[in-house]
Amino acid sequence: MQVTATQAKNRFGNICAQAKTAPVVVEKDGRPDSVVISFEHYMHLTQSAQQPSKKERKKEFELRFAQWLYAQNADFEAHGLWCDGAVGWLQDDSLVTGRKA
Repeated sequence: MQVTATQAKNRFGNICAQAKTAPVVVEKDGRPDSVVISFEHYMHLTQSAQQPSKKERKKEFELRFAQWLYAQNADFEAHGLWCDGAVGWLQDDSLVTGRKA
């Protein structure tokens, strides 16, 4: 919904009621100037803005679990993946040849 500043001033209660369902754009001189939103929507926006970014969370994780990551990488370098070479469906000869051993 879009209203002029004068309409917003004269019908403020109605504008607040409308803002509970959808943002209301207030225009000045024919251009969007402000937006009226519900308090619930405002709280959601401010809480989202305060959350750390993905990059910051990744950095925090790497610092917090540095020793664990180092141990996992060292184990991988020393032994490879635990499942390397495991092809269970080919280990039973009867599945490949159709004959029991």
